[in-house]
Amino acid sequence: MQHGFFRVASAAPKVTVGNTAANTSNIVSLIGRAHAAGADAVVFPELSITGYTCGELFHNATLLKGAVDGVKEIVLATLSTPDILVVVGAPIVVGHALYNCAVIILNGKVEAVVPKTYIPNYNEFYEKRWFTAAPKNGSGELIELYPGVEVPFVAGGVYNFGGVEIGVEVCEDLWTPIPPSSHMAMNGAEVIFNLSASDDLVGKYSYLANLLRQQSARCFCAYVYASAGFGESSTDLVFDAKLVIADNGNIVGINKRWQGENQLVMGDVDILAIRRDRVHNTSFNDCARREAKELYKKTLPCTLRPVDNWQLLRNIDAHPFVPATDENLKERCEEIIGIQVAGLAQRLDATGCKRLVIGISGGLDSTLALLVATRTFDRLGLDRKGILGVTMPGFGTTDRTRNNAIVLMETLGVDMREISIVAAVNQHFEDIGHDASVHDVTYENCQARERTQLLMDIANQTGAMVLGTGDLSELALGWATYNGDHMSMYGVNAGVPKTLVKHLVRYFATITDNEAERVALLDIVDTPISPELIPAEADGTISQKTEDLVGPYELHDFFIYYTLRCGSTPRRILVLAEKAFEGVYDRATILKWEKVFFRRFFSQQFKRSCMPDGPKIGSVCLSPRGDWRMPSDASSALWLKELEELS
Repeated sequence: MQHGFFRVASAAPKVTVGNTAANTSNIVSLIGRAHAAGADAVVFPELSITGYTCGELFHNATLLKGAVDGVKEIVLATLSTPDILVVVGAPIVVGHALYNCAVIILNGKVEAVVPKTYIPNYNEFYEKRWFTAAPKNGSGELIELYPGVEVPFVAGGVYNFGGVEIGVEVCEDLWTPIPPSSHMAMNGAEVIFNLSASDDLVGKYSYLANLLRQQSARCFCAYVYASAGFGESSTDLVFDAKLVIADNGNIVGINKRWQGENQLVMGDVDILAIRRDRVHNTSFNDCARREAKELYKKTLPCTLRPVDNWQLLRNIDAHPFVPATDENLKERCEEIIGIQVAGLAQRLDATGCKRLVIGISGGLDSTLALLVATRTFDRLGLDRKGILGVTMPGFGTTDRTRNNAIVLMETLGVDMREISIVAAVNQHFEDIGHDASVHDVTYENCQARERTQLLMDIANQTGAMVLGTGDLSELALGWATYNGDHMSMYGVNAGVPKTLVKHLVRYFATITDNEAERVALLDIVDTPISPELIPAEADGTISQKTEDLVGPYELHDFFIYYTLRCGSTPRRILVLAEKAFEGVYDRATILKWEKVFFRRFFSQQFKRSCMPDGPKIGSVCLSPRGDWRMPSDASSALWLKELEELS
């Protein structure tokens, strides 16, 4: 296991029904491929040594002997592929009963035989005609698998493999109301392997994928699924080799369907993230104490192999807050906007307030806040003229942002006011004895506080509330002036990270019928992010660019996600970021801004400790009343020390 990732493989050999020698040869070949690729474990389909569709042949002594001979051959083969856990399917006779089993093999030894718990006997399935269900409450009784070899025979066990806890279930077990894997997870299993032979029906594949996502999410585990493929009898059924690796609710590995040869899918499942979520979600542990039944446990003699030139075998999304596909974008954007609108509507209704004041800068955040406000007023049946947009040009305001702000307010039909802050701030400089030619933090923050004072006083004047515009990324970095743009009566963007703000504004541009509004919104998306507190360049362009000062927001949003949502260490975040931003940022650049992130995140907690109310949007939230309760005096020393060691 490297950087907390456990490498798994799901394999589907080409099947020749009843030809155990051919099937075993294909299995051994795939074990070799998985081992060479650095897999820690590989799982094969249900009854993979014989084929699933043997029917009455399962009660034939020749086939059953061939199955055991296949197990022996695989056991011997694993001596040349050390320290890879192999899980294959075979029919095994115990006493006078035949069981549909998973056989766990490691380093030339069978470690356990796991019988299938639930035997389907409906629709196209007739397994009870041939197989017996697993005995209840197995304690690992020993059976003689073949002469001289006794192994534990038990369903629902948990096996410690190199420090990772694993469990095994077979096909139908997953489809039951309480899958055995749920009890395994309650007993510590972090990775579940499923040997399956699921035939194809219209709509079944999508249902299965959702089932795998849900089981891995519900149990906070990885789920590795291998289903029988090409070669199974098509007398009445078709099998297409479904290989799926699910990790804590996400599909991280999947094969291309309808292929005819041996198939292998590899993936790295995130054991550290699983462990973090189990610690974080106290209901998981409450359920474990309440519902877990005692299961057989065994430690397997193995040390996980280091992999030379290790490269992470899973996609790491560079923008974890943004929908990955265009198909999901509209649905996700509407859901986010719906949450923002519902939160603001409730606040207006609860206070009886029918007016809002918003500072409109022509930037992303104030644009999103205004768009949400207008939709909220439409929902409540209120006149949009009850929204007062105030643009407050200062020393650094450019024509581009000012014009976009004005066009946006005009096209949205809100009330509008323009108030220059230049004279008031210059008077303030004189009052406090500040040299206006010194463009320091005082120079900047005086402008931010003057704008907030104007908005607050206008709200008092008009019986309105001030709608905050700051986003989650700014809250994480403390990129706001304390008691300036930091403060409002309701922060409608508080749960929306900057990368997502940009997508939401672009989405609004795609759904408006007003061409002037669309053009303004797209230009706002393309405008460099800036507080515009420092005078513009001689040609009137923006001189102060936030991302030059504090770092790229796409990097910071990545750091936010993996720190807050996943509890990752700085070292691990660096590894993931290098993978996600390969070809975009080099290691030194990522490391530079990661240091900035952790330094600012810790030092700016005091601003978050008194942030206004605002709606939670996703799994990451910084509200001190909700998800993130952190002392303002916490030290970043440990995190920064780790980063310095990586430099």
